Amino acid sequence: MVGYVSVGTKDLARAAAFYDALLGTLGAKRLLALETFILWGTSFDQGGLAACLPYDKKPATVGNGVMVALRVDSKAAVDALYRKALELGGTDEGPPGPRGDGFYAGYFRDLDGNKLNAFFLG
Repeated sequence: MVGYVSVGTKDLARAAAFYDALLGTLGAKRLLALETFILWGTSFDQGGLAACLPYDKKPATVGNGVMVALRVDSKAAVDALYRKALELGGTDEGPPGPRGDGFYAGYFRDLDGNKLNAFFLG
């Protein structure tokens, strides 16, 4: 149902380097790159993640309670993506671990403060 999710950035080149490296670990690549918007994914038929400069030219801000959740195929992949985010300069919002019956997740923020998680169900 969700086509893609976008997060705001104040520096698209910096965000691009972060997400190229982070999402590349999931097999994603740039599907569309415009002057103010970059979309990553594995194909246009699947959901994707975009970073963009705000259309209204106002500063990018982080939404309270807003989070992008990235589904991965194993607990090890959660751990790896979380570690990669921190290695790239992201910040910790909760280390990987069980968060309920069958739900394993690690939480982090990107370089602009947008909150993401990597999760595995199983």
